[in-house]
Amino acid sequence: MEWKGRRGSRNVEDRRGMGGPAIMGGGIGGIVLLLVVMFLGGDPGAILDGMGNSTENTSYVETEQDKELAEFVSVVLADTEDVWHEVFKEEGLEYREPTLVLYSGSVQSACGTAGASVGPFYCPGDEKLYIDLSFYQELQDQFQAPGDFAMAYVIAHEVGHHVQKLLGISDQMAAIRSQVSEEEYNKYSVRLELQADYFAGVWAQHAQGMGVLEKGDLEEALNAASAVGDDTIQKRARGYVVPESFTHGTSEQRKKWFYKGFQSGKIEDGDTFNAKNL
Repeated sequence: MEWKGRRGSRNVEDRRGMGGPAIMGGGIGGIVLLLVVMFLGGDPGAILDGMGNSTENTSYVETEQDKELAEFVSVVLADTEDVWHEVFKEEGLEYREPTLVLYSGSVQSACGTAGASVGPFYCPGDEKLYIDLSFYQELQDQFQAPGDFAMAYVIAHEVGHHVQKLLGISDQMAAIRSQVSEEEYNKYSVRLELQADYFAGVWAQHAQGMGVLEKGDLEEALNAASAVGDDTIQKRARGYVVPESFTHGTSEQRKKWFYKGFQSGKIEDGDTFNAKNL
């Protein structure tokens, strides 16, 4: 992705080195459950109490790689702002820009406290995206999804959750949560996440129109979408999959909806909630 020398967003809040309570334990299942609660603006207190908290004393020194990554995510966020302002305007809507918070180790949000092990997340309670830049290395090493556009996909996905917040979808999901069983709610959660992937694809199509995509960028994003599929993650962690516990969708589903958004570029074609075939 061509990004150097381009406009960065003014909506970046740097909290690296500030430290805070650290989340201990929890495992894959706890992290996934926590993410679902945080995405929907719920109270993760009960989950955090069960996982156990401790005070983390961090000393952060920015490396050259971190400095470059911080500049990169700022440019990507600026691109999402340009794209979604345009898309919302076409729909007769007004886009409200989210804030991206850079942190190291752990961070406090309106959705509760999160550690870096949770991964990037969006909190609808304060309309902020949170990311520890160490995730970039994790994306390459643990998920085998290298490349700057793989990281751009992750940011665009979280911005996709912000789009859902602005469209009222997150509030509808929060209401559904109290009405159905956990297993049934997981099905709704999958559709929510796949829609965020679709919106990430919408952004990617417009980014291509801006002439900033390079050869191989689309493949990097599709590879990243595949790498964070529930089935792939569960196989890596457990050696087997439990479909009824899926909350984000399979690798194939995540690739499919991202690519569908990339092909369409329009909000209205991303109704995952009424799609008969995910």
